[in-house]
Amino acid sequence: MTALLVLVGLAVVGSVVPAPVVALGPGPTFDTLGDVDGTPVVSAEGLPTYPTEGHLNMTTVGVTDGISGLRALGMWASGSFRLAPRSTLYPPGESTEQVTAQNQQEFDGSIANAEAAALTHLGLPTRVTVGSLTDGSPSADVLRAGDEIRAVSGTPISSVQGLLDALGTARPGTPLVLAVSRDGAAPSDVTVVPAPHPADPGRAFLGITPATSPADGQRLSITLGDVGGPSAGLMFSLALVDKLTPGPLTGGRFIAGTGTIDAEGGVGPISGIRFKMLRAQEVGAQTFLVPAENCTEAAAEAPDGLQLARVGTLDEAVAALRTLDAGGTPVACS
Repeated sequence: MTALLVLVGLAVVGSVVPAPVVALGPGPTFDTLGDVDGTPVVSAEGLPTYPTEGHLNMTTVGVTDGISGLRALGMWASGSFRLAPRSTLYPPGESTEQVTAQNQQEFDGSIANAEAAALTHLGLPTRVTVGSLTDGSPSADVLRAGDEIRAVSGTPISSVQGLLDALGTARPGTPLVLAVSRDGAAPSDVTVVPAPHPADPGRAFLGITPATSPADGQRLSITLGDVGGPSAGLMFSLALVDKLTPGPLTGGRFIAGTGTIDAEGGVGPISGIRFKMLRAQEVGAQTFLVPAENCTEAAAEAPDGLQLARVGTLDEAVAALRTLDAGGTPVACS
């Protein structure tokens, strides 16, 4: 009788008490060429846009938190989910709200990079602007997001890399004079005194995340709520390229994919490639764009019938889609 009560007690605990794990599985997918709740995911103002066809779906990994031990075991046994220690996604000492804020910051950064990469790929005129500011940083009370940086201590700035190079010579405590244009006004000088960098006190820290923005009178917009992290960057860039160039980039096909992107158009690796491919196939994708560094894993776990295309840059991703449209076969993962 005692043993039975113990087993019953364990079963009750296992079905009620949250396990210290999260379940990872296929998450939502969104067509970056389409609308969500009536709002275009990607849009442009002040630039010529063109009709699109087909799909360019970004994919996500779903995270199920607060699950009981028994439910976690059942999800794992189904083969559709993978269990991971909760601490890998929600580090001890950080609240769920803090983790969500960090994911949103990464997402906002991916949007800025996606816009910059698309503009560079298309060869459109650009401006170097303040993409975001770190709270409490030396620049937080001096600059605003959207400010255009024309020069640093007399050195003209024409690219994000040029800005980073100019800031790289700065020293903590030595004032920098930035020529800044705000809201289209004529540039004026703003002084920022760099602080020691938190990770390296010998380096200067301004708290600026630079961005590449369209020319005056032009605006790009990427809007997608309740999605965090940086892995949609590639698909956002492709949607911008498609909408800003004549002729549908997909050729009417259902394309899905994933990958981070930097301001120069480099595509970086992501996690959860297996789950993203599964969801893509479920919704009807024919081809999946895979970051080059994820190709070995993707080739080993790809669902039957889903064509994989290896991409290391935005240029390569556009070329892969052009190849498909011409009836060819893009570089595959192997």
